[in-house]
Amino acid sequence: MTKLPLYEKVGYAMGDAAANLVWRGALAYLAVFYTDTFGIAASAAALLFLFVRLTDGITDIIMGMIADRTHSKWGKFRPWILCSTPILCLFMILSFTTPDLSDSGKLLYAYLTYIGLTLAYTVNNVPYSALMGVMTDDDNERTSLSGFRFAGAFIGGLLVMGFLPDLVAYFGQGNDSVGYQYTMYVFAGLLLALMVISVATTKERVTPVVSTQNSLGRELIDLAKHSPFILVPLFSISAFFHYRNWLSGAFFIAVMICLVWFIRHLTAKSEASNAKRGSGVQQDMLDLISNKPWLILLGLGFLTMMFNGIKYGVVAYYFKYYVGDELLVGKYFIALLVVSVAGALCTSFFAKKLGRKSLFIIALLLSSLLTCGFFWIPASEINTMFIVGCSAEFFAAMMPTLFFSMLGDSADYNEWLNGRRATGLIYSAGTFVQKTGGGFAGALMLVVLAGYGYDGMDIDTAAGAIPAMLLLMSFIPAAFGIAGAVLMMFYPITDKMQTQMTQDLIQRRNQGSVATE
Repeated sequence: MTKLPLYEKVGYAMGDAAANLVWRGALAYLAVFYTDTFGIAASAAALLFLFVRLTDGITDIIMGMIADRTHSKWGKFRPWILCSTPILCLFMILSFTTPDLSDSGKLLYAYLTYIGLTLAYTVNNVPYSALMGVMTDDDNERTSLSGFRFAGAFIGGLLVMGFLPDLVAYFGQGNDSVGYQYTMYVFAGLLLALMVISVATTKERVTPVVSTQNSLGRELIDLAKHSPFILVPLFSISAFFHYRNWLSGAFFIAVMICLVWFIRHLTAKSEASNAKRGSGVQQDMLDLISNKPWLILLGLGFLTMMFNGIKYGVVAYYFKYYVGDELLVGKYFIALLVVSVAGALCTSFFAKKLGRKSLFIIALLLSSLLTCGFFWIPASEINTMFIVGCSAEFFAAMMPTLFFSMLGDSADYNEWLNGRRATGLIYSAGTFVQKTGGGFAGALMLVVLAGYGYDGMDIDTAAGAIPAMLLLMSFIPAAFGIAGAVLMMFYPITDKMQTQMTQDLIQRRNQGSVATE
C-alpha cells in the first residue's frame, strides 16, 4: 500500500485551497452581492441558484465520465485541472462584475456568469476530487490526505471569507461594485498559482484492472436514457422551494415514491444480469445503484452541505442586521476557518480511535446541537457567538473530510463487488451533491428571507426578517445535520470490512499486472 510523502499531501491541499477561493469563499458572498450590490431581488436570486444546480446534475457526471476515459502522460485527472484553471479564474471575476444594465439585463448576466462559473468549477473540481482516489490505495492514507485537503480548503476559504469585506472596502473606497471586482482580480491570480503547484506536486498511481471500452458518444447516449433519474427529483425539489404550496409538496412526495420504485427496478435488473455485464455507462449506473455505501454517502453529502451552506450563507445577513456590525463578518469567518483547519487535521487521529462511521455521527450530532444555541444568543453577546460558532465548526470541519475519504471506500467497494472502478463517476456524484446541497442551501436561505419580507435594496425590511436570520443560524441547519446522523447509522462499511477489501483489491491488481506482462 502506497504511503504518500508530506510534500505531496501539502501540494494536493493547495489545490483545494485554490478551489475554495471560489467555493467556500466567493460563493459565500454571492447571495448578498446579488441582493445588496447588484440589485437582484431575493426571490429571483433564489430561483437562479435552483436553476443552476439543475445543470450540475448532468455536467458533473459527464465530466466524471470524460475524466475516467482520459489517457495522457500526466494521467486521467491532472490535465483537466490544469487546463480549466484559467477559465475558472475568468468567470470568478465576471461573476462579481456589475455592468450597467436593466433589471432583466442584470438577471440575464447573473445567469450567464453563474452558469459559466459552475461549469468551469465542474471541469476543474470533479477531476481534482477524483485524483485523491488514485493517489494511494491505502484507506488510512486517504483519510490523512483528505484531512490535508480540507485544511487547505479552509485556508483558501479563510483568505476570501476573512479578508474579502476589508479588501472590498479598500479597493472600492465606498463603491462596493468596484471593490468586489478588483478583489476578485487578486484572488484569481492566487488561484492560478496554487493550482499549478498542486498539479506539479501530485501523482496518479492506482490503475484499475478493468476499464470501459465504449466510445464517449455511446456513453453519452446511455447517460441521456438515465438523465430523468437525476433531473426529475431536482425539478421536484425546485418546485417545492419555489412555489411552497401543498401541490408542489405532493408532487415532490410522488416523485420520491416513483424514484424509490425506479431504484428497486434497476437494482433487480442489475442482479438479474450479473453474469452478462457490459462496459457502458448503463452498467456503471446499475453498479452504483446497487452500491449501498455510495447511495448513503450521496444523501449524506447533500444533507451536510445543506447544514454548512445555510450557516455560512446567512452569516453576512446575521451580523449586518441582527448584530449591527457588518465588519464582524470577516473576523467571524477567520475564527471559524482557523478552527476548521484544526478540525480537519484532527480527523485522521479521531477516526483511528473511534472509526470513521462513529466519528461522523458524533460530529453531526455535536455540531447540530451547538448550532441550535444561536437561537438564544443576544445580539450583544459577541464572545458567546464566537465560542459557540467555533465549537460547532470544529466538528463540522470533520464532515467533508470524512465524506470524501469515504467516497474512495465506495469506489473500492464497487471494484471489489463488481470488478469495475469508475473513480471519476463516483467522485463526480460526490461533488455534484455537494454543489447541489450548496445551491439549495442558498436558495432555501433566500426563500426564507423573502418569506419574511426581506428586500436587499430596502433597509426598512431587514428588521422584520431578523427572526428568519435567527432560524437560519440555528434550528433550520441543525435539522439537516441531525437527519444526516440518522442516515449515517445505516452505512454498511466497517473498518474491518474496509481492511479486507483493500487487501483483496491489492492482490487482484498485482495478479492483473502479472497477467499483462
